[in-house]
Amino acid sequence: MADIVKLHGKRYAQQYTPVTQVAKTLRAIALCRTAALGGHVSRCNGCKKESINYNSCRNRHCPKCQVINREKWIMAREAELLPVPYFHLVFTIPEVFNELLPKYADEVYSSLFAASWQTVSAFAADEKHLGAKPGMVSILHTWGQQLWLHPHVHCIVPGGGITPSGKWKAARNDGKYLFPKRAMSIVFRAKFMAELRTRMSVPQHIAKKAFSTKWVVYAKRPFATPKTVVEYLGRYTHRVAISNHRLLDVNENTVSFSYKDYRHGGAKKVITLDGAEFLRRFAWHILPKRFVRIRHYGFLASRNKPTLLNIAKAQLGQKKWEKVSMTWQQIATERLNLNPTLCPHCKKGILQVIKMLAPYRGPPLNAMRHA
Repeated sequence: MADIVKLHGKRYAQQYTPVTQVAKTLRAIALCRTAALGGHVSRCNGCKKESINYNSCRNRHCPKCQVINREKWIMAREAELLPVPYFHLVFTIPEVFNELLPKYADEVYSSLFAASWQTVSAFAADEKHLGAKPGMVSILHTWGQQLWLHPHVHCIVPGGGITPSGKWKAARNDGKYLFPKRAMSIVFRAKFMAELRTRMSVPQHIAKKAFSTKWVVYAKRPFATPKTVVEYLGRYTHRVAISNHRLLDVNENTVSFSYKDYRHGGAKKVITLDGAEFLRRFAWHILPKRFVRIRHYGFLASRNKPTLLNIAKAQLGQKKWEKVSMTWQQIATERLNLNPTLCPHCKKGILQVIKMLAPYRGPPLNAMRHA
């Protein structure tokens, strides 16, 4: 991705004039792990070989900067797992709303989160289905395989909830779906439109087409075990629009990448785009500043975990939930089986930092404006 931005970023900016958030993100990706961001020099205490390590950009849209964040997040979720069935729901909005993106991304995506949770909690509150407060983890994805806009949220829902009397109640699903899919689709459509209208004025032609379109809520049967939930979360949580391994060829004119054609049985194909067009599609999936793309609801919400989650833990015979905290060095060693202090050359010595490299700095913003 960094090479693509360096090769085609200037032409993309000239053709499409990206907003500040997009421009900053692309710049961060281009500079990731280069001398521009600074770093440090290490020397092995055995072979005396010196090596330079440059800092990462830490941007959430950068395909090189997600491993540690992903592992931290998965560890936190492992501590919250319950010995119950877990269900996978996907709430997708029709493509008619793509017209509002990316100008109204915050309003549309916030409405998608709110409506999906309201739909799940409404069905869970009904005694016919559960009669308890559920928990839910939601992850926003905005892309399809060819980088077209395809906003949807993946939701992981434990099979049960906390009753008003403070008791854990298991879902009555008989090993099948948590709630009826068709009914959820109708409720989701109504709640999404209501939420969106509280945030913005919806053009009439969009609203008319949205209500005449059949909405689909995708629902899977329960995960086999709680462990498979964690494996699934590891694949989906910290994805970016496209990963480096899908990029096949980058030159001064075009970008080629692989994709799965789900209309033809998931066949693997290759598409080639003009470099500026590739960046235009990628930029559609750069989220607004400070927008939270992974959210927790119900008894899995941050403020409810010390009370409601621990009620479930206690009644299901598990130890009390406590917040998990690990350094990146511990994660590298214990989770990724990597020793960040081991010399990559002799494989025996220990690396010791001998010099810090300062990042490049431009002139102050006020000075640039004055100039």
